[in-house]
Amino acid sequence: MSLLAREISVLTGRGTGQTAAAPLVSRAGYLSQLVHEALLVEVHLTPKPGLVDLRNNGAHSDMNVATFEASAAAIAPFFEQFFLSGVASADMPATEALPELRRLGLIAEAAMFRATDGVNTHKGAIFAFGLALGAAGRLTAKGAALETVALCGEVAAIAAGIVARDLDGANRTATTAGEYIYRRYGIRGARGEAESGFATVREIGLAAFRAARSHGAGEERCLLAALAALLAQNADTNLIARGGPEATEYVRREAEAIAGLGANASDFIARLEALDDALIARNLSPGGTADLVGLTWFFARLESSGA
Repeated sequence: MSLLAREISVLTGRGTGQTAAAPLVSRAGYLSQLVHEALLVEVHLTPKPGLVDLRNNGAHSDMNVATFEASAAAIAPFFEQFFLSGVASADMPATEALPELRRLGLIAEAAMFRATDGVNTHKGAIFAFGLALGAAGRLTAKGAALETVALCGEVAAIAAGIVARDLDGANRTATTAGEYIYRRYGIRGARGEAESGFATVREIGLAAFRAARSHGAGEERCLLAALAALLAQNADTNLIARGGPEATEYVRREAEAIAGLGANASDFIARLEALDDALIARNLSPGGTADLVGLTWFFARLESSGA
């Protein structure tokens, strides 16, 4: 029996038989592989305005595609642990699953920083996918299907109250960019997206992906359509940090025009490349949106697999 199978057997109290643990082992392995692939698909997707891709390093001087690939490899071993943590918490109230997921997330972050010499490549992705995998573990242990609405609902339940706990408090001094932006602009960032059950991904990213697919676009163009739609709607805290509200409005305006073209338009790619050049010139990078693109691909692939 594999180490993972033994861990699952102990966590679920189902004995040590391979048969009992096999479905959970299979699900854990599949989802972990899918998340790793999502990270690679996201960084390889080209062109992504202001972001690292196969065209250039975006508005970044300290990272490239190889940095992201090394980071993805370094954090991949933790994906099964997030899932197992969810399995272990299946009988607890959802919010009680969060502390262990966060503990594992910090360990994964440390591995990321070691692999990248201190560069933050996947901190947001670790947070988002850690929650998604934890939620998947909880649902799987309960025998529930991993449908998008159910999985995102479980994420929302796990993250309930996280914005108030982490960001509210008049007597607290903001110590991170996310806290400062929330205090000044009321933008809830990654925590708010998690607490909403990835509403931006579901209602904007996935909707755009599905619409492009229904018009015959290939997967890459579908994902670029999702990117454009997300850039047009997402209040990206990275953009705010680099350029303030003016930067967000500029990107929204330009991305909305690109999204309106449709993924199959002859100048769709050229317009994305032009926006890429413009954001690089302005030193703007919508890094938060990149995480949503990865999640969009993850949920789209999960839906198509019927897992």
